[in-house]
Amino acid sequence: MNDWPEGRDDGYGRGSAQPQPEGVQRMRHVRRQPQQPPRPAQQPPRPAGPPPAYGVPPQQAGGHDTYGGYDSGYNTGQVYGSPSDGTPGGPAGPGGPSGPGRPGRAPGPAPDWRKRIKIGSIVLVSALLVTTVSTYFWADSKVRREVDLSKVIERPKEGDCTTYLIVGSDSREGMSDEEKKKLHTGSAEGKRTDSMMILAKCSSGNTMISLPRDSDVEIPSFVGSQSGKKFPAQGRRVKLNAAYAEDGPELLVRTVEHNTGLRIDHYAEIGFAGFANIVDALGGVELDIEEGFKDEKSGADFKAGKQTLNGEQSLAFVRTRYAFAESDLQRTKNQQKFLSALASQAATPSTVLNPFDLYPLLGAGLDTLIVDKDMGLYDMGQMFFAMKGVNGGDGVSMNMPISGQRGGNLVWDKAKVQQLVKQIQNDEKVTVRGN
Repeated sequence: MNDWPEGRDDGYGRGSAQPQPEGVQRMRHVRRQPQQPPRPAQQPPRPAGPPPAYGVPPQQAGGHDTYGGYDSGYNTGQVYGSPSDGTPGGPAGPGGPSGPGRPGRAPGPAPDWRKRIKIGSIVLVSALLVTTVSTYFWADSKVRREVDLSKVIERPKEGDCTTYLIVGSDSREGMSDEEKKKLHTGSAEGKRTDSMMILAKCSSGNTMISLPRDSDVEIPSFVGSQSGKKFPAQGRRVKLNAAYAEDGPELLVRTVEHNTGLRIDHYAEIGFAGFANIVDALGGVELDIEEGFKDEKSGADFKAGKQTLNGEQSLAFVRTRYAFAESDLQRTKNQQKFLSALASQAATPSTVLNPFDLYPLLGAGLDTLIVDKDMGLYDMGQMFFAMKGVNGGDGVSMNMPISGQRGGNLVWDKAKVQQLVKQIQNDEKVTVRGN
């Protein structure tokens, strides 16, 4: 069948040599098919074997993208997986989280908690060390080193124990009229010793010996602390607190050494205000009072039993003397008991290592604490811990042995005093007991 138009034999399409081409002709046997939308490219089937790594373009995983001999044409860095299906490494948007065409990042390593704890511990220890050193220099600058023991003459030999002469004075320095009234201190000028005791820190055990202020003693020859003039011995016998009133701490140390034969290594004195402030800064001192008592002059009014005393109550407790038959001896016992309890509660790691507790405690007492020129903070710490040891049963607490009275003054038992001094000098266990 020939579909070319009949009646025409011009040679076009049949190898004709005519110079012009044949015009457009309709071919009835050819019909235009309706256009279909282009089909999306199908993802080629996965080949057998382990799947390719997620997030790696096919051309990197295995050369040209051929699966089973079929060329998919996906060679443009396509990344498989998506955040919607939970596939790791899928893109979070066009091109993934790192930008178009970039693979996703793998999760980072888990934190090393051991290393973090180690670094944190180092930082904490360093901070504590800096705080401790700062506290030391701050406290050391506030200590009043006013007593010069080099002025004391004819001193006894040194012993094996470290000895402290601890003095509580009735100094009202720095107190307002309201504070004097509140603490029942009166308004007397100057200062006198209200309590005195020897603390011997020994390896064999610590010993605390109270020296009654009414003790009958001899004033020896001495060099004036201010004048530098030597005063010869006159055989004068006075109450012990008169030595302090006459020429201060240096003569008191000289008198104690002369009448006991025991060398004093360090001197520490605190006034009324500092004593009360320390107690308040500590939050009070817990004490077990065996028998209640009342004294209008000191302001004491206590019932028997365990109780926590504030600064005002504590000062009244250690100063009361007229409420007891043996006024001075009972008062010295109360003073020992209270100071031991105070040291026991102050000299604890929770207080010493905590700047929030240590700063107020030191600041409350250092302004009125007077020590000798050779006494450092370390020596003070040793003194407090020795007092704490006595309260904990590691040592002896006693009054100076008394043999009688002379003119209303208490006379020491010389034989017992000599034995006591010898045991302390030789760092032997103290077996002597006082009144």
